[in-house]
Amino acid sequence: MSLPFAQRLQNVETSAIRELFKLLGKPGIISFAGGFPDAALFDVEGVRAATEAALTADAAGALQYGATEGYQPLREEIARFMGSKGAQVNASELIVTTGSQQALDLIGKTMISPGDTVLVEGPTFLATIQCFRLYGANLVTIPVDGDGVDVEAMARLIDEHKPKFVYLIPTFGNPSGATLSLARRQRVLELAVATQTLVVEDDPYGDLYFGEAPPPSLWALSAQVAGSREFLVHCGSLSKILSPGLRVGWLVAPPALLANAVMCKQFSDAATSTFAQATAAQYLQAGGLPGALAKVRPVYAQRARTMVEALGRDCGDAVSFVAPGGGLFVWARLTAPNADAAAFAKRAIEQGVAFVPGAPFFAQNPDRASFRLSFATVAQDKIREGVAKLAQAL
Repeated sequence: MSLPFAQRLQNVETSAIRELFKLLGKPGIISFAGGFPDAALFDVEGVRAATEAALTADAAGALQYGATEGYQPLREEIARFMGSKGAQVNASELIVTTGSQQALDLIGKTMISPGDTVLVEGPTFLATIQCFRLYGANLVTIPVDGDGVDVEAMARLIDEHKPKFVYLIPTFGNPSGATLSLARRQRVLELAVATQTLVVEDDPYGDLYFGEAPPPSLWALSAQVAGSREFLVHCGSLSKILSPGLRVGWLVAPPALLANAVMCKQFSDAATSTFAQATAAQYLQAGGLPGALAKVRPVYAQRARTMVEALGRDCGDAVSFVAPGGGLFVWARLTAPNADAAAFAKRAIEQGVAFVPGAPFFAQNPDRASFRLSFATVAQDKIREGVAKLAQAL
C-alpha cells in the first residue's frame, strides 16, 4: 500500500552520513567519519555522583514530569555557566531542550513558513540543512573561509534575499572547523541591528579549544553592540563537553520566540527528561565541568595535531586544509582538478579507512572535492595509520 506521506518529506533526503555508515562493516576499519566525542573521556564517576545527588536532593522532582521550560535548578546553572564566559543571561531567558538539535527544530517550527529564505554557511551542519528544509525553507549559502563566514557576502545576501534569519556556527564549525574572527563577530551583530535580521548562533563546540580560548560568543559580545540582543538566538549543549546521552541543550532567545518555542515543545515531548536535567544540574553545581574540560582538551588537541601532521606528511599537496584551533574536525579538500571526494571515500573504504564526503554539507553549490575528517575518537597511532591509508587511496 502506498501511504500518503506529508509533502514536506519531499524536501529532505536520508542523511548521507548514515548511508555511509552502512558501508563500514569491514572488520578493522579506521573511521574518521563520526562526529562523536570520545566515550573513553566521559566523566563517568562525576556523572554517577551527580545522579546519586539528584535522587538524594530531590527524588520526586527528578522522577516526576517537569516544566516544559526546563528544570529550574538546571536553568540557573546554565545561566551561571554562560555567565562564566561573559555571556550574561537570566534563567528566565532560556529553555532547556532535548539536545541542541531540538533547539534548532524549535526554531524551524516557530520561524519558517514554506518558501521562506534562510541564510546558512557553506558548508554547515548537515542536520540543520535537513531540519530547515523539512519546514520548507529556501536555503541560501554564505561562503566560509579560515576566519569563518564571509560577513560582506552575508551583508549582500541579506540585502538581496531579506531572509527570515541567518544560521551560523561561529566557533569550530561543523564541518568547517573554522572560527569566526572577533572583527567579523562584531560585524555580524552590527548587520543584525542595521538590517533587523535575526541571527541564530549554534555553539556546541566553543569550549573544546586547544590553546587560547576563542573570541567571545556572539551572545557575550552582544552587550557591546546596542540593540543586537533583540536579533540574536543562542543554542548551547552539554553533548560534546559532558555527555550526548544526557540529551541536554538549551535555547536563549527573545521573549516572543521563546514563548512560541515553549508552546511547540509542549507538542513535541512535553519536557526534556527531568531526571537527566536534575543530574546535569547537580553535575554543574558540583563544579565538575572545568575539570572534565581540562581533561579532554589536551587529548583532542594532540589528536588534531597528529592528524594535521600526518596529512601534511603523507598527502602533501594533494590535500589542502586549515589546522583547527578546537572542536572535533579537520575540513579538507582534494586539490586535483575535478576531484570527487565521494569516489575518494569509496577507494578509502577499500583501503580500510572512512570519512564523510563534503558535498552533503552544502545547501547550494556543493564543493565535491571537500571532505570531513573527525579525529575525536581515534588514537594517535590509528590516526597515523588511517591517514597513510588515505594517501594510498588518492
